Amino acid sequence: MSAFDDLLAFQRQTEALSSVAERLGWDQETVMPRGATEQRAEEMAAMEEVLHERRTDPRLGEWLAAAEPQTEVEARIVELIARDFTRTSRVPARLASELAKTTSLAQGIWAEARAKEAPEEFLPVLDQVLMLKREQAAALADGGDLYDALLEDYEPDTTAAEIGALFDTMRPRLVALREDILGAEDQPQALTGHFPQETQIRLARACATVFGYDWSRGRIDLAVHPFSSGRWQDSRITTRVVEPEPFNCLYSTIHEVGHSSYEQGIDDDYALTPLGRGVSMGVHESQSRIYENQIGRGRAFTGWLFHRMSDAFDGLNIADPEAFYATVNRVTPGYIRTESDEVQYNLHIMLRFDLERDLVAGRLGADDLVEAWNARFLKDFGVTVDRPANGALQDVHWSVGLFGYFPTYALGNVYAGCLNAAMRDAVPDLDEALARGDAAPGVEWLRENLQRHGGLMPPRRLIEDATGATVSPAPLLDYLEEKFAGIYGL
Repeated sequence: MSAFDDLLAFQRQTEALSSVAERLGWDQETVMPRGATEQRAEEMAAMEEVLHERRTDPRLGEWLAAAEPQTEVEARIVELIARDFTRTSRVPARLASELAKTTSLAQGIWAEARAKEAPEEFLPVLDQVLMLKREQAAALADGGDLYDALLEDYEPDTTAAEIGALFDTMRPRLVALREDILGAEDQPQALTGHFPQETQIRLARACATVFGYDWSRGRIDLAVHPFSSGRWQDSRITTRVVEPEPFNCLYSTIHEVGHSSYEQGIDDDYALTPLGRGVSMGVHESQSRIYENQIGRGRAFTGWLFHRMSDAFDGLNIADPEAFYATVNRVTPGYIRTESDEVQYNLHIMLRFDLERDLVAGRLGADDLVEAWNARFLKDFGVTVDRPANGALQDVHWSVGLFGYFPTYALGNVYAGCLNAAMRDAVPDLDEALARGDAAPGVEWLRENLQRHGGLMPPRRLIEDATGATVSPAPLLDYLEEKFAGIYGL
């Protein structure tokens, strides 16, 4: 066997073990007994020790030095393994294990604190997570910026300065659009009524099927915070149900289907290699956001959904498909990021981006987070946070150490804007299909032009190859202004 063959065989086992560790995380957030938290933390730490040892195995360095890739695919595999080997080797095994154990415990503590509206029970363990993440960032940064070192795990070759500049470009148009909308004379009617959990889940499954979700390789479960997990032949989704608010369940499901379908759509030849997963979280979010918003909240699909919901719930308080389209896209100053309208969503991300940069840099401590969050939310949204679960406790990310993840949601929106413009040009009859409850033409375009490539290309090159245009926030902002001007008569 060649050095490349040895490298690939070793990596396949590492990828398989990584999938097992991911399944432990899925289990913890869905069906694990509440009393098993400490045991699961030990299990996660043990798995991380095994994975860290494999990812820093000296033989990797030897194989990488001797490997002679013959194709673009082989060269990219070597590049990604080398990057992971270099980064992981900078982090002590003790730290990797401690992070896995602490974040596993913190996740359970966060869920309990959120349910009890008790931030004081979560903040001490968040402080522990922060100390470990700062230590990890210092090891990875090698003298560079701590936040950039963490961001690299989620969006390679992107810096906080670049993201900050992007947000500075986007914010004025988003804020101006929001002000025009909230000041409009006619406001869409809210959806009201009782929407039983069982019926919501049945409709959520129907929506997932419309978007091409492969149930033979996936499943849906309930979680406190919706997420997707897994890859290739086992890619799962979760949702949550609030009985008075069915859009929460339905659009969380469509969002997670976007993530999961990306994993299901990657070329089978890349399975159990570094190419066999999404290339970055920004690209991943582009899939979840375009499924949820440009497709799922468009006039054509909401027309189909209106009739399905009317049948399922024996009528709605909304008169017709056009009014329902406006209701689905209603802009209100709500607290929750995952339930936010398209106009304000990125403003939620900007808040988190600034706060977590301060947390990582040590300019903000865990004990001051709730106060800082509430003050910033009032400044940005003009609303006083009423309770911790609607404020600093609403997201799971910081409890599990995902510092640097949040800005990828906004990058995903920007990428989705670029993809949507190209998709609409390439599939001019997409809305006709969506009106029949058929998302296949759009899904197939995304699968062919983006999803199947997995990690083959760097993120921006992947988007630019798919769209034939340079990545820019302009398509997203133009789309939002045109869409909401129509809804609100601006």
